[in-house]
Amino acid sequence: MEAPGFWDDTEGSQKKMKELKSMKDDLETYRSLTAQMDDIQTMIEMGYEENDPSLIPEIQEMLDSFRLSLDNIRIKTLLSGEYDKENAILKLNAGAGGTEACDWCSMLYRMYSRWVDQKGFSMEVLDYLDGDEAGIKSVTFQVNGENAYGLLKSEKGVHRLVRISPFNAAGKRQTSFVSCDVMPDIEKDLDVEINDEDIRIDTYRSSGAGGQHINKTSSAIRITHFPTGIVVQCQNERSQHMNKDKAMQMLKAKLFLLKEQEAMEKLSGIRGEVTDIAWGNQIRSYVMQPYKMVKDLRTNEETGNVDAVMDGGIDIFINAYLKWMALARKTS
Repeated sequence: MEAPGFWDDTEGSQKKMKELKSMKDDLETYRSLTAQMDDIQTMIEMGYEENDPSLIPEIQEMLDSFRLSLDNIRIKTLLSGEYDKENAILKLNAGAGGTEACDWCSMLYRMYSRWVDQKGFSMEVLDYLDGDEAGIKSVTFQVNGENAYGLLKSEKGVHRLVRISPFNAAGKRQTSFVSCDVMPDIEKDLDVEINDEDIRIDTYRSSGAGGQHINKTSSAIRITHFPTGIVVQCQNERSQHMNKDKAMQMLKAKLFLLKEQEAMEKLSGIRGEVTDIAWGNQIRSYVMQPYKMVKDLRTNEETGNVDAVMDGGIDIFINAYLKWMALARKTS
């Protein structure tokens, strides 16, 4: 029989191994940047010596690659928050817009799924509810990867879509909203007291893409916390007991963050302000007609390549948000 602390030590070793790998990756990136800089300098000197303007496009391409790598390293240095290194739990909720909003929710879910794949992260669906006619009414999923929460915390807020709706027979432009809530997956045992009389635990049948026992057993769990109005759900684990444990972990993490935020008197620091899923509360607008534009209303970062964004190309907005937050902290 192993000593009582055996598994804890193993988990600690795994965490240290991850940190060591991260440091090795950073060192390798630094060496790569140094080599790229030397190569660029050599190419520039060669162009001057040979008076060869044909080298300019190649040098420009090398410079663009160097800037991108340097920017990625800089962004990583901005991920210094207490929970930035943790995995992230995202919840998408369709808001105003009916079937169109549910379709918009499924589009955002696909966007984040593509981003996860591009990062080499993994994703696990915790709860899933289909729309009445099409799309997704709500979905909760966990993103596992280095700095997942630090990167995805920028996505907290209401996302607004403007397009000609395929569900509108008149072919009119329609505006839809989806809220995105983001929280870190805090695995440590949190010092949060939850009274039995403050919560209601409901069981229901798993459904949709997230269920392991679809329409067979009432294994899914929904926990409602009356004092705060927080509702958490989980249906993806193998048993009702495991779903309950995961849901309680999520509830404790949310309550812990709220407690910290109230103590610091800045609710928007970790979780962001709670707002209605409707007009005036959006953080980002995605316009597909009459023109194409995605714009973040906090940082003013924008792009006309809507297709690339919907295919997971959201790093420009994530990076802009992290720089914006870093600047805000310096000037506050």
